Amino acid sequence: MILYPAIDLKNGQCVRLKQGDMRQATVFNDDPGAQGAAFEAQGFEALHVVDLDGAFAGEAVNGAAVESILSRVKFPVQLGGGIRRMAQVEAWVKRGISRVIIGTAALRDPDFVKAAAKAFPGKVAVGIDARDGRVAVEGWAETSDMLAVDLGRRFEDAGVAAIIYTNIARDGMLSGLDFEGTIALGHALSIPVIASGGLASIRDIERLMQPDCAHLAGAITGRALYDGRLDAAEALALIKGRRAA
Repeated sequence: MILYPAIDLKNGQCVRLKQGDMRQATVFNDDPGAQGAAFEAQGFEALHVVDLDGAFAGEAVNGAAVESILSRVKFPVQLGGGIRRMAQVEAWVKRGISRVIIGTAALRDPDFVKAAAKAFPGKVAVGIDARDGRVAVEGWAETSDMLAVDLGRRFEDAGVAAIIYTNIARDGMLSGLDFEGTIALGHALSIPVIASGGLASIRDIERLMQPDCAHLAGAITGRALYDGRLDAAEALALIKGRRAA
């Protein structure tokens, strides 16, 4: 179980959205590189970064901000948002991104995901963002007819390193992770699943430590960490203690 702090980038700043609405963005830090370094200093093992503007544009928009993060940290950084071509995957891997996250293209062009996973073993994850169980794309602006579990099944045995599952209704709302949906998805797939969207407090971390969540690979925390509802040291100590048990 790895707890990933999140940096969502909009206009070069670290922000958090509510339910993926770009109009409801709260700026938490003007210096993404400093924020990444702060998370590393707190003891986190890896970082989750999303180029929100890139998710809408279909290409890197906050590349300079991502570069500033990479220049300041040593721990692994996974990046999503607008990655839809093989050249983008290759470029980010070469720049030091440990894992790229493919979202919209996973629905639109699954063969691209499979080819990328084969070309860059262990470096490709699929982001499945769901609204009422159905996959949303284009920066969550469009909801498809595809069920989240059906999209995940497309990539079984494709070499995808992880599925990052976000319940959009909970994202940024501090209402707690979607344990029911995430656990069900994890049981339905052989690909490791990372929970995202709504992590609210240490109670969510305690819930992640329960036996029925043992097959989950991790969770992502954003707003709760930024506004102090989740104490990083307490959360990391709980996870470390469970590993040692």
